[in-house]
Amino acid sequence: MTPTSPDTPYADLGPDAVLDAIESVGLRCDGTLLQLNSFENRVYRVGLDDGARCVAKFYRPGRWSDAAILEEHGFTLELAAREIPVVAPLRFGGQTLLRHAGHRFALFDCQGGRAPELEHEPTLERIGRFLGRIHAVGAEAGYAHRAPLDVQSFGFESRELLLGGDWIPPDLLPAWSSVADQALQGVQQAWQRAAGVGTLRVHADCHVGNLLWTDDGPHFVDFDDSRCAPAVQDLWMLLSGDAQDARRQLDVLLRGYEMFREFDRRELHLVEALRTLRLLHYSAWIARRWHDPAFPAAFPFFGSARYWQDRVLELREQVALMQEPPLLAGF
Repeated sequence: MTPTSPDTPYADLGPDAVLDAIESVGLRCDGTLLQLNSFENRVYRVGLDDGARCVAKFYRPGRWSDAAILEEHGFTLELAAREIPVVAPLRFGGQTLLRHAGHRFALFDCQGGRAPELEHEPTLERIGRFLGRIHAVGAEAGYAHRAPLDVQSFGFESRELLLGGDWIPPDLLPAWSSVADQALQGVQQAWQRAAGVGTLRVHADCHVGNLLWTDDGPHFVDFDDSRCAPAVQDLWMLLSGDAQDARRQLDVLLRGYEMFREFDRRELHLVEALRTLRLLHYSAWIARRWHDPAFPAAFPFFGSARYWQDRVLELREQVALMQEPPLLAGF
């Protein structure tokens, strides 16, 4: 049995199919099932007969190859072996990437937690220490099967996809196209100013939703977007507030980070450039997934004049920010 259609990849993934997949590897479910917040994949918290719970992630067809998924699994297993608090996939018969009824999936221990208090300096410094450890491992090897986070794929390809469809209202198309071009020029100039910075395996989606805090400290979840990118990609999404607040937070993060790995200050030129790429990629991601019925339901405003007016203003702000000195400008 295969998914009903490439346009509806999860149409046949009902509750019974999810439970059958989990029981196919020898676990016994108690029938309780909760779908967790995820659009790219389908993720469920599942109760087991022994009172434990697991998390099942069903991978979106066509997004990552098997080899790319296994690279991500391998990275998280490397980190777990170094006693770095990540949620790595479970092995069944020596395998982490599992299959059932045409779907690929993986199972994880269910680990709860709360959002970290990023305004608390000891918490932020501790997160920095773990990111330094993650990156020390990430720098030991690269990815062979995962596309890097770069200007071409996240920037220019996103622009071309959005301009090539009927997503942007005609009266806003000239404004958006013009500011997108200016933004991408600013991104390229930022990369030139940061000339020579390296890349390594990073989490790549390291925001507070993927960083859970318990009384024992943090654990990092969902490496599904992991790519090779500059190290600062895992830092900038943890910064908030005005420039003064962000500088203070970054200083605390780096205080912990550099206990385990040196940080190249040239990467600070890339903070707003990486934010710009994320904004462009986000709109393109919605467009790419529009055939999935979950996306029109979740993003009904996509394609509206208000949505694209906001995107034009957003990119104009980024153009201005990329012309300002980087955080910790005195480095």
